[in-house]
Amino acid sequence: MKFSKKLAAAFAIGLTLVGTAACSNGGSNSNSSSSSSSEKIAKVKKTTNIVFWHGMTGVQQATLKKLTQDFESKNPKIKVKLENQGAYNDLQAKINSTLQSPNNLPTITQAYPDWLFNAANKNMLVDLKPYINSKEVGWGSSEASNIKSALLDGAKINGKQYGVPFNKSIEVLTYNADLLKKYGIKKAPATMDELKKDSQIIYNKSNHKVVGAGFDSLSNYYTLGMKNEGVDFSSKIDFAGDTSKKVINFYADGIKDGYFRVAGSEHYLSGPFANQKVAMYIGTSAGEGFVKQGVGNKFTYDVAPRPGKYTMSQGTDIYMFKHASADQKSAAFTYIKFLTSKASQLTWANATGYVPVNQAAADSAEYKDSKRLKLPAKLEDAMANLYSVPIIKDAGAAYGSLNPIMQNILAAAQKKQNVNDAIKAGKTKFDAAWKQ
Repeated sequence: MKFSKKLAAAFAIGLTLVGTAACSNGGSNSNSSSSSSSEKIAKVKKTTNIVFWHGMTGVQQATLKKLTQDFESKNPKIKVKLENQGAYNDLQAKINSTLQSPNNLPTITQAYPDWLFNAANKNMLVDLKPYINSKEVGWGSSEASNIKSALLDGAKINGKQYGVPFNKSIEVLTYNADLLKKYGIKKAPATMDELKKDSQIIYNKSNHKVVGAGFDSLSNYYTLGMKNEGVDFSSKIDFAGDTSKKVINFYADGIKDGYFRVAGSEHYLSGPFANQKVAMYIGTSAGEGFVKQGVGNKFTYDVAPRPGKYTMSQGTDIYMFKHASADQKSAAFTYIKFLTSKASQLTWANATGYVPVNQAAADSAEYKDSKRLKLPAKLEDAMANLYSVPIIKDAGAAYGSLNPIMQNILAAAQKKQNVNDAIKAGKTKFDAAWKQ
């Protein structure tokens, strides 16, 4: 199956819940509260300032700044103020607190759709369909946008096109090819059993100096672990049931015996990986830019599909707030159109490891044959089976609860405490999250 078909089919499953936030609105055109439906959508003819809240850091932030500079040079009347809100959870918290004061919101923000359910219900977001269909600032139709329809659908809230996809990623296995070769492992593990076996080999042969593997996202670990056991994410999951315990104990046993680890206070395993403290880790493809920078010439790294059948699709969309003026809305959408263009998405994907949302970029030789990152050559296999947390009531809260729950369980395993007691406590918290 060609990548274009595979991307459409995979993302049609649904996009994960994660989040974004809001920010202060800049410029002199920020006092209008009229709806886009009653405003004329026209090209920007006077100097207009817009604000974009985001959660990008490192290579991602540097690339976003470069793209924004390119945009401003081509659109001299539009000034974009980038405001970094920290990590995604900081961004989500900022938007939640600022929704109480709508005029302090940015023009546009990165966000996951579940973060903005309340904003949509309170009529605070702009329906972007008229802008997409506009021949003045958009493409004239959603088909002409070259953004996969499944991705656009994933940015909808309550059936309305409030968002446009921007940075999409998948989970992959990143591994130290030199270490695997050193310890006689001929290829990257393709199954969870192989991951366990190879991790034990590395840990033992290194005299316990190198941990075999770990998972950046504990929420993803549990969700995909259950999916690989045939269980979809829902309120029907019995967290203390046999299947759930099987998934949890797979990781807990590795923590207890030393061949697995968690990111812990370092938040991401790309740092320990670059310092050769862990041989392999499962994390977002969007982290490859950080990996490349951290590893440098110390050793050869590579990427492979996430062990197991399924991988997680994630990443945010860009949403626009209704309080912006007509000029700001047109300016902001002109910027969104630029960020999702073929050229911009090629630059973005090749620098960061995010998957191109523009199909022309994804299908291009410039992307597939790129040598700047390892992912493009492996993308088709890595995206064979995508899964995402369903957008249903309280799913976001339940998914979010998994990280601290799993941290507590794995901490108990590390201390050689009773894991079953920690699982029981986790069940109480997991069940409660479905009743927010």
